[in-house]
Amino acid sequence: MNPVERGARTLRIEAEALAGLITRLDAGFIQAVDIVLGCKGKVAVTGMGKSGLIGQKISATLASTGTPSYFLHPAEGVHGDLGMVTKDDTIVALSYSGETDEVVRILPVFARLGTPLIAITGTKNSTLWRAAQAVLNIHVKEEACPIQLAPTASSTAALAMGDALAMAVLEARGFQPEDFARFHPGGVLGKKLIRVKELMVTGGGVPRVDETASLALVVREMSAKRLGMTCVAGSGGELLGVITDGDLRRAMEKIGDLPDLKAADLMTSTPKTIDQEEMAAAAVQMMEASAITSLAVTEGPDGRLAGVLHLHHLLRAGVV
Repeated sequence: MNPVERGARTLRIEAEALAGLITRLDAGFIQAVDIVLGCKGKVAVTGMGKSGLIGQKISATLASTGTPSYFLHPAEGVHGDLGMVTKDDTIVALSYSGETDEVVRILPVFARLGTPLIAITGTKNSTLWRAAQAVLNIHVKEEACPIQLAPTASSTAALAMGDALAMAVLEARGFQPEDFARFHPGGVLGKKLIRVKELMVTGGGVPRVDETASLALVVREMSAKRLGMTCVAGSGGELLGVITDGDLRRAMEKIGDLPDLKAADLMTSTPKTIDQEEMAAAAVQMMEASAITSLAVTEGPDGRLAGVLHLHHLLRAGVV
């Protein structure tokens, strides 16, 4: 079998293994979700070897999506690390055979503590299967390994089942984009989920004039605030319009002599705006779609002026 054929066979076997898991999302899966949701402490994920590596990823996924979690190395567990586990925790143990010595050795400790145990295993009636309160069955017909030794389809199945559990818990918790952003402040995804109000210019930094302002005052305000625009606001703080550098150039081309014009004559009365509670990613999309570099930011149902968001703010925050 040439390399391409071997690669294709590997992918086919693993895809079939994943498809086979769908029919096993049964009462045991529902019970596992309920156990995690009811956990008052943290979810401790444990596994040895390749299962341990998969377990670390599952633990990280849970932690980043609203379920406090940590990885417990079973070999280190019997040498003191079991002290991390409390009676309020929940255990997720991975072992395809269900008989991994290091994992089996620590099961009695969990039983004595009374911590609920969720098993991710592929072997019915194994020690791990029998000890668990909920079982996620990841049995596969065959491994992709041609000599049936290296965990391939089974480890892929374990990873996918862990993701399925984490996503079901995420949805049950009502986990929202802003929650994700809170747990990922340094990542690109998290930055895109920052709210507009966290980046916008507010207070005295907002370029702002009233509708009767003279052209000279409009230009001074735009120059002072250096955002290439100014907002036109009413006495109650409501946004009436926006004047940009482009608006001034177009007015000069159309009218010629501008000294007698007021802000109300120059402004765009239906400017592109964004609510301060929107995500920064939405602001980027709006700017790209409209080919603009700044947005007036509003708040509340009456559209009061809250601030201004410029493309430079998004660039500095790493959103773009």
